[in-house]
Amino acid sequence: MESSLALHPPLTPAEAEGPKTYVLDTNVLLHDPTAISAFNEHQVVIPMTVLEELDHIKDRRDKTVSREARIAIQLIDKIVDVATPQAIQQGVAVPGSTLQGPLGTLAIYPDQLITDDSAVPYLDGTPDQANDNRIINVAIKLQAEHPERFVCLVTKDINMRIKAKGSGLLHVEDYRRDRVLDDIDLLTKGYEHIPGDFWAGVDEVDTVREDDRTLHRLPRSALPAAYPNQFLFDDREFLAFVVRLDSEHVYLRCDSRDGLMNQRFWGLAPRNLDQAMAMRLLADDDVDMTVLTGPAGSGKTLLALAYGLQGILEEGRYSKLIVARSTPPIAEDIGFLPGTEEEKMAPWLAAFDDNLEILHGADESCAGSIAYVKERANIQFKSLNFMRGRSFNNAYIIIDEAQGLSQFQLKSVISRVGEGSKIVVLGNLAQIDNKYISPLTSGLTYLVEKSKHYEHAGVMHIGGILRSRLAAFAEEEL
Repeated sequence: MESSLALHPPLTPAEAEGPKTYVLDTNVLLHDPTAISAFNEHQVVIPMTVLEELDHIKDRRDKTVSREARIAIQLIDKIVDVATPQAIQQGVAVPGSTLQGPLGTLAIYPDQLITDDSAVPYLDGTPDQANDNRIINVAIKLQAEHPERFVCLVTKDINMRIKAKGSGLLHVEDYRRDRVLDDIDLLTKGYEHIPGDFWAGVDEVDTVREDDRTLHRLPRSALPAAYPNQFLFDDREFLAFVVRLDSEHVYLRCDSRDGLMNQRFWGLAPRNLDQAMAMRLLADDDVDMTVLTGPAGSGKTLLALAYGLQGILEEGRYSKLIVARSTPPIAEDIGFLPGTEEEKMAPWLAAFDDNLEILHGADESCAGSIAYVKERANIQFKSLNFMRGRSFNNAYIIIDEAQGLSQFQLKSVISRVGEGSKIVVLGNLAQIDNKYISPLTSGLTYLVEKSKHYEHAGVMHIGGILRSRLAAFAEEEL
């Protein structure tokens, strides 16, 4: 059985025999605290340095990483709890690492015992790089002691991977368990464009009446890649919405482009079809979570905010509007900013004030209108790091800049959503500022692909830069 990492270069016969050994860096366990069980029947080695780093991180003010560190420590403790010191160094079985066959093992390596050996090119203990070097040295030591085995360092630190390879380590990889795509261009967009005439390619269709709506029922073979809440349109007048699917059929609700383009949220009209489809998802009572992706300036934040104001102040659907985002580098900075939580969050949430100005820029007193709306709509600015452990009922929640979050972090936030609430997740995969996350491993990518088959979630990629022609040039050319 192969590990759940991405494929590495072709193995030699010696490498292919028996379990492989994976040395984990600290950032892997912070990215996914359950990573220990992700390597199937193979051996996972955790250097003592990694445990020391987790110990320091678990007490940080930054609740984002300290929580993950504690979960990883608790999982390790659960596995090695009753094992002897000798067994821990040799490897303890990891429950649940495989569904059948031999279990994987977890070993703790006392890297403080590694000493300089002229036969093995260890990295030195330079203070600035001491921990990284000690972790790399563990993999180099295991490779030297077991040349017949496949020994691999797994880290999300790009520079550490380069250093390890340059030091003679044959196998170094990124952690890829959370990858749901091989190419970011394959990311679900929330719609499908059918060239030509859609109906020309459909051989079988009938009409059913449900409540007050008429649906077209097509065989699954006509739309094999369809998923709930997806839009379909062709080069002519056809535009439809996938209401639901069963084992044999796809149910479509036909719509009109004019109907979509005539929508209004808090006085805001769509400027292209992508925005119009996003607005329809936001207003759908049956969609509890909407994920909007797209480049800067495409209108994601403005649309989400406009519907939130309308849903609270005009329709009375929700009692408050919660705007939240991660605040790197939050580990120390936010605690030392003056004021309340909302005031501390202000530097990171200025974009919402900008969008409120757009919505009320034509008012006689723009500042007065914004202050009035903030109070009436009960707009609350939150840091994601303070949302865990809470439950939000009857709330409209916007998660901004979600591209820099891991899947574990997003799951922790979404699981806080209570009854009568709607959550909107926004992100631009071209603007990731987390050094350990790429577009393929972003929690936003994971969320899009995992939620597209859920009947109460909607996904929409909004293309086109509507901010200005200069913004469009910067996004596309710079």
